[in-house]
Amino acid sequence: PFIVFDDADLDKAVDLAVKAKFATSGQDCLAANRIYVQRPLYEPFVQAFAKRVAAMKVGPGFEDGVEIGPLMHARAIAKVEAHVADAVEGGARLLAGGTSHPAGALFYRPTVLADVSDDALIMNEETFGPVAAVSAFDSEEEIVTRANATEYGLVAYLVTDDYRRISRMGRALEYGMVAVNRVKITGPAIPFGGVKQSGIGREGSRHGIEAFTDLKYICLDVA
Repeated sequence: PFIVFDDADLDKAVDLAVKAKFATSGQDCLAANRIYVQRPLYEPFVQAFAKRVAAMKVGPGFEDGVEIGPLMHARAIAKVEAHVADAVEGGARLLAGGTSHPAGALFYRPTVLADVSDDALIMNEETFGPVAAVSAFDSEEEIVTRANATEYGLVAYLVTDDYRRISRMGRALEYGMVAVNRVKITGPAIPFGGVKQSGIGREGSRHGIEAFTDLKYICLDVA
């Protein structure tokens, strides 16, 4: 989940959302799959976000300025198309993209869906493509429940300037990693990993060495 509270700076939130969703054309285990925006900021966010996304350049990665490249294979295109069709059928607004791109069979236009329901496929399955699903929320308690309602638990993104909220949300979100007001969180010193169905253990940092060790217990009678 990528969660934006209404105290966030709009331009910064949009910029972070673009980076969190569309890196490697959305084909990234850290890609934001569900974008939630608190209601007072919701409509300005989706309009500004859709404008940014619609302007992204699609094409082969060897061309200058390209931001969205091809998907992995035909099955990835089929999944993206199914997620978009299901969301629109469920009442979502298509604000950008939503179709294939003339660059080739494996290219899909970067897409923004607003008002996506929680039971839509795209809110429950990892899309692994350039499609962003956005939904509004009202309270902190509500979004914690909705954000945690998944079998996945790798990373959550949080955009807010309220440090008390950052502390509360950091504890409440059931994810192995929480990125606050930024997207780049990986590196050799970072204990990379998730919870629930997003993995066991950690890569990197001193915690990463645990996977390469065996725990031995010795019970000694000294009498």
